[in-house]
Amino acid sequence: MKAAWIAAIALAVAGSALAQGSYPARPVTMVVGFAPGGGTDTVARIVAKNLGESLGQQVLVENRAGAGGYIATEYVARAAPDGYTILLGNVGSLAVTPHMIVSPSYDPLRDFAPITMAVVFANVIVVPSSVPARTLAEFVKLAQAKPGTVTYGTSGIGGAGHLAGELFKTRANIDLVHVPYKGGGPSMQGLLGGQVMSSFATPVSVVEHIKAGKLRALATTGPKRAALLPDVPTVAESGYPGFEAMNWYAYVAPAKTPKEIIERLNRELVKALNNADVAALLHQQGLEPSPSSPAELARYMEREYQTWGKVVKQAGIKAQ
Repeated sequence: MKAAWIAAIALAVAGSALAQGSYPARPVTMVVGFAPGGGTDTVARIVAKNLGESLGQQVLVENRAGAGGYIATEYVARAAPDGYTILLGNVGSLAVTPHMIVSPSYDPLRDFAPITMAVVFANVIVVPSSVPARTLAEFVKLAQAKPGTVTYGTSGIGGAGHLAGELFKTRANIDLVHVPYKGGGPSMQGLLGGQVMSSFATPVSVVEHIKAGKLRALATTGPKRAALLPDVPTVAESGYPGFEAMNWYAYVAPAKTPKEIIERLNRELVKALNNADVAALLHQQGLEPSPSSPAELARYMEREYQTWGKVVKQAGIKAQ
């Protein structure tokens, strides 16, 4: 009997190891909370191809746009914790939006298993070339002359662009009107189509339009100038010392996803982000690959959650 019992345990352990070792046995879905064409979507598609090759399975990018990434984030929080549904989330959905809702349906620190940071970057304040403001100072004067009429578009309520805009409104003491879209792509369409006068946008969604002369970059929101736009000053350089509002995208899976699967995804995603071709494509868009360990991402998310929670409370930002 003892021998049979030992054999049964050994068989179960071997079966578990075999099942774990076979991951992934089918395509993996990478969920994005914004429409195609924006920053998150672009990063997802750049990384997905390389990741799929490493995993030996296709990685499908699924866009579930709406509510500043909240819809997609909630969906992944409720997905099966089997490694076949992961989220490329951002600072908005993983550190900001839950503070804006009375009874949020997910807790970013409890309902997800961090995998790795993907990229970090500053936003860019841009205006159409038709707007008579060539510097940030001129933009502020324009807003002061017409309070409540100068609009700025972003990829959604609670996103990094929205927070950067609200923070700048406070620092510059101007009245800008926020116009949220369902992603960076639709936001750019609105800006280029004349529906809004400015945008706090991701580099990936504006860089080609800046090169083409359709948009004018006034400032970037990071602590130093963006490598992609070295001639564009920071907001801090433009008369607002200490101003900083960074954006970031990170990979997470549903909580209770097996540790072995998280480790495999981390290993392959870090490899993809460090791939020379992938890194070059990201750098071309003004994005800085920043792979991390799951523990490092967990600590970073907690700090950002606490930091932006205070900003949301002080600014009185509410979900609409």
